[in-house]
Amino acid sequence: MRKLALFIFSFIIWYLLTWPFDFTTRTLDWQMLIAGCIVSLLATIILGEVFRKHKHKRFVLLRYFWALAYIPVLFYYMLLANFDVLYRVVHPAMPINPGIVKVKTKLTTDTGKTALANSITLTPGTLTVDINSDGVIYVHCINIKETKTVEATQEIVGRFEKILVKIFE
Repeated sequence: MRKLALFIFSFIIWYLLTWPFDFTTRTLDWQMLIAGCIVSLLATIILGEVFRKHKHKRFVLLRYFWALAYIPVLFYYMLLANFDVLYRVVHPAMPINPGIVKVKTKLTTDTGKTALANSITLTPGTLTVDINSDGVIYVHCINIKETKTVEATQEIVGRFEKILVKIFE
């Protein structure tokens, strides 16, 4: 049942990203639809066991809602980080203070920690260096504002973790 839900979710995402229906001619691009079905099926076969590793206690559709809601949040923080890095690049004094900070996450599942690490890495100016099994993540930042773990966690992890907990825990 979980693999079927993963297939349907993957296919819906494929459909929304490629949008094979043309409203002007009212035709459907069957090649794109079949390719989406094949890619979604392959993704389900290859990644299906990853999603079966942890049994989730919540209603599955609610988790999918939060996954879709997470996309604009991630893009928003990516956009802010892009402008921040752009400012640092074009500023004559190039105000940077690079270094590695230690942050702590409340996420316990491997997929949740991976999604958080990827989200941190996707925002320009930050890069996930290491993840420990006890929830400690080491992040390289282009400009360190906080060196204390609690404050750095709130600044770097807090914005993503609120929604990721609803998706993966």
